[in-house]
Amino acid sequence: MRDHRKLEIFQLADDLVIRVYEATKNFPKDELYGLVSQARRSAVSVAANIVEGCGRRTETEFNRYLDIAFGSLREVGYLIHLSTRLGYLSDGDSGKLSESHGRAAAALAAFIQKRETF
Repeated sequence: MRDHRKLEIFQLADDLVIRVYEATKNFPKDELYGLVSQARRSAVSVAANIVEGCGRRTETEFNRYLDIAFGSLREVGYLIHLSTRLGYLSDGDSGKLSESHGRAAAALAAFIQKRETF
């Protein structure tokens, strides 16, 4: 069985979740059930799918959950972009969040690509 806690991709995804939660604390109250909820759920989905994939018995299943995690990660990227365009994130917060997202995306893409070569 794989230990998700030892995977850099999980650690980066877990950090991204915390950053998304922190960044969305001060969003307008009317976005609580909209953009805030969606951003948080998609960020959690990245880390949760890595964890769930690690618990699967076959490599095929693990790969499928990594693909799902990557899709959720792309969604997080769009929601960061949208939040910035709507003025909910300052340039500084947007930059930090985008940087965290970029690190997670690069690591997950490389991890998936490496697994595809086996």
